[in-house]
Amino acid sequence: TLLYFAGQAIGDLPPTLSASLMLVFQSVFNFFIASGSGQAALTMPLMSPLSDLVGVTRQMAVVAFQLGDGLTNIIVPTSAALIGCLGVAKVDWLVWARFIAKFMMIIMFTALLFVIAGVLINLK
Repeated sequence: TLLYFAGQAIGDLPPTLSASLMLVFQSVFNFFIASGSGQAALTMPLMSPLSDLVGVTRQMAVVAFQLGDGLTNIIVPTSAALIGCLGVAKVDWLVWARFIAKFMMIIMFTALLFVIAGVLINLK
């Protein structure tokens, strides 16, 4: 059911936009499940066939997962490693979030460009 409705929602979009939305979804989902293996176990059974439905290679679904999971770990407050490091350094998360926000926008924009480039060159 989830796969059907997700396919209906982004199926008519261009593949570059579909892959970009996959990246956004993985980035947001990382807030709720910070564990990379746990996130992969929950989302990849949906993202892999979804990529087939929307005309994006499965490799691009994996790239969207890797970038969405890996890059957001430096800002999500549910990341145990981040909060542990901030605790040791005695830095409040809000102070860290304000400090890293501009850099996060730059790296997420760069990740988005890589996802779009991967779709355009039909990365396999």
